[in-house]
Amino acid sequence: QVQLVESGGGLVQAGGSLRLSCAASGRSFRTYPMRWFRQAPGKEREFVAAISVNGRSTDYADSAKGRFTASRDNAKNTVYLQMNSLKPEDTAVYYCNAHRGENDYWGHGTQVTVSS
Repeated sequence: QVQLVESGGGLVQAGGSLRLSCAASGRSFRTYPMRWFRQAPGKEREFVAAISVNGRSTDYADSAKGRFTASRDNAKNTVYLQMNSLKPEDTAVYYCNAHRGENDYWGHGTQVTVSS
C-alpha cells in the first residue's frame, strides 16, 4: 500500500515557477515508477511527466518538455515536479501516481492556477 499526498500548488503569474511535491508513505515507494498527471476543468486527466524508480530516466508530455522537471528523493519518499515558465493553460489540479502492475495509487491532487 502506498499513500500519496501532493503539496506545493498555488496561484502564480504567467512566467512564474512552482515546485510540487508528492510525499509517499510506505517502504515500497522506492520500487514504484512515479508519474504526474493533471486535470483542468472540463477536461480529461492527462499525463504530464514520469520518472523511473532510480530517478535516472524521465519522460514528459510535449506540453511539459523544456519547462517541467521531475525528480525524486527515495530517502525522503518524495517525488517532485519543478514547473518553470508557467502558462495559463497549465492551470489544473496536479496529481501524482504510483503504478506498477495491478497496483495503482493516486493522491488527492494540488491546485495550480496560473494567471495571465
